Amino acid sequence: MLYAIVDIETTGGYAAANGITEIAIRITDGSRILQKFETLINPVYSIPKYVQSLTGITDEMVRGERVIGDIAGELYDLLYDKVFVAHNVNFDYSFVKYHLGESGYHLNCKKLCTIRYGRQVIPGLKSYGLGNFCRAVGIDIENRHRAGGDADATTILFHHLLENDKDNHLNTLLKGKAKEQSIPPNLPIEYISKIPRCPGVYYFHDKRGKIIYVGKAKNLYKRVSSHFTNNKPNHQKQEFLRKIHRITFKECATELIAFILENVEIKKLWPSENRSQKKFEHAYGLYTFEDRNGFLRLAIDKKKINLSPLYTFNLLVEGHNLLRNLSTQFNLCPKLCYLQKDQAECAGKKDGRCTGACDQDELKESYNARVQKCLEHLHVQLPTFILKDKGILPEEDSYILMEKGRFYGMGYLKNGVNLTSLESLKTQLTPYSETDYIRGLVYQHVNRFPEKKILFQETIQA
Repeated sequence: MLYAIVDIETTGGYAAANGITEIAIRITDGSRILQKFETLINPVYSIPKYVQSLTGITDEMVRGERVIGDIAGELYDLLYDKVFVAHNVNFDYSFVKYHLGESGYHLNCKKLCTIRYGRQVIPGLKSYGLGNFCRAVGIDIENRHRAGGDADATTILFHHLLENDKDNHLNTLLKGKAKEQSIPPNLPIEYISKIPRCPGVYYFHDKRGKIIYVGKAKNLYKRVSSHFTNNKPNHQKQEFLRKIHRITFKECATELIAFILENVEIKKLWPSENRSQKKFEHAYGLYTFEDRNGFLRLAIDKKKINLSPLYTFNLLVEGHNLLRNLSTQFNLCPKLCYLQKDQAECAGKKDGRCTGACDQDELKESYNARVQKCLEHLHVQLPTFILKDKGILPEEDSYILMEKGRFYGMGYLKNGVNLTSLESLKTQLTPYSETDYIRGLVYQHVNRFPEKKILFQETIQA
């Protein structure tokens, strides 16, 4: 078996918007170097000053060099039938594969990461970065942060690991498409093996332990593994993988509970790598207030920070449609509901909905009584109920409480418990902050599985 030890220098951290400035390849049979390849490359992109300072490669040095397309065929011939070996292999492989692909060559090699291999053969080191690792085993690196120098050091390190691989970890890593090769280099494989195959919420931590990403899953193991099964060359993916140093998780009884807990945790922790749910909020709400003449009014307006709406809507038209229906059903004046804002005659008078409240021809008491009936109708539409489902353990059930249409909280209770009062149930559940997203999840679930919904007015017996 032949191995291609590869090291590259680049203009930046991800392949899709950066170029390769230098590449070095050492072909080895595991004990001796059979062939060497090394060249500067014109990356087309400008090299940032901090990268020039790190590598010593300047724009002037590469200006007259070949571009990657000129040597793509030669690189492919060197690599395609070898094991692609590198220190943090996913970085180097993603660049080479992407840029060869741009030139029409589809590279699909087995990969071997000397960081991961080193963790297996020589466990317990404080750091497995190339410089620290080489110092720990007595290897000198000449011409550091240049492709040739780092490739030579990685080759010596690889030979050293092979010599000390008494348990044949290499075979395990290369067997099939070993999942370990796709795992981020700073994440020990032990974290993956501990993840269960059940619903839950998982957390990615950076090197300081800070949570940078929260996700939910129907199957925690499969979902977490899916993050690492592709090696996209874009900035977001590459940066994301480099940041992950640890994984923790919380098991949940159902997928719905996992969805809810994920949203709660994102709102609480505000992880840097989560984006979608940070911004998800319904934009409009249905509000009620008393005007200066004493008439109760209903209005659709943008969400207010310090006011609780009766209903929420993502689109303004949704709110107006509901309000029109309520106006017709309870004979509410369209002008007092802000459905008609012009100075023309009240449209409600023409169709019989309005009996003069807008002109104060109707007593506020009689008009407000109809508004109150409307509000009572809304409360009926938003009852207090629980969703009962299986628990994490066989001897328990899961409960989600909706109080007057709003999400209160959730938890797990033992089988056979009798719930006779709302206050008693609330003391046994964990309360969480409500969001429109969570409320929507619960109502969608109720629509799909109405048999799980139990109105609290009914006798609840597990």
